[in-house]
Amino acid sequence: MPEAGRRKGKPTRRVSDRVSRIDWTRVAGDLDAGGFSLLPSILTARECERLRLEYGRDASYRSTVDMERYRYGRGQYRYFRYPLPPLVNELRQAFYSRLRGIANGWAERLGERSAFPATLDEFLEHCHHTGQQRPTPLVLRYETGDYNRLHQDLYGAIAFPLQVVINLSRPDHDYTGGELILVEQKPRSQSRATALTPGLGDAVIFTNRARPVPGNRGSYRVQMRHGASTITSGQRFALGLIFHDAE
Repeated sequence: MPEAGRRKGKPTRRVSDRVSRIDWTRVAGDLDAGGFSLLPSILTARECERLRLEYGRDASYRSTVDMERYRYGRGQYRYFRYPLPPLVNELRQAFYSRLRGIANGWAERLGERSAFPATLDEFLEHCHHTGQQRPTPLVLRYETGDYNRLHQDLYGAIAFPLQVVINLSRPDHDYTGGELILVEQKPRSQSRATALTPGLGDAVIFTNRARPVPGNRGSYRVQMRHGASTITSGQRFALGLIFHDAE
């Protein structure tokens, strides 16, 4: 299941190797400071094309969601079924192995007992034991006029506090608009919004619920929601990597 700057030359063959070469100390600092971190060139143009083409293969997916029907926004997304495509599985495994330490550190700072195990397979076994058995990695498709309302991707009592989105289309070429929107809400403070436009194959790691922020009496929870602004032209695809499964 399971900004070090743009790389020059041919990317490494395995995406897990690319993930391992990320400056994870910098990523941890970014996540602590603002709740997100931008990672350039995680996927190649060819890998992005493969995932866009995969969207049309019904057998790869367990569910298709029309966002307007449920008032989530406008657009469509599809959840993969198990077994995941090898590329998606490798990405999910590789990112989890690096993010679990950050997640456990956050849980400790917030006084939570949650301890995320060493491997994604162990974590998913726990999810499945409690009834969260449906895979959550997905591909989103936005067309002109589509958007995604602010939300958090929580599918049951068990939730990993971080997730990853990888842009599969070229901004200002395949589409315009459609920025990734992150909104942070600190207690007794107005909301702060950040708009990101990752390039083709770039990834963004972000908080999908709450992160710890130092206060006068220890750390306190700051909530974050995410969405996508309106696509003003063209078509945009994105891969979402959520680490907990759904009920």
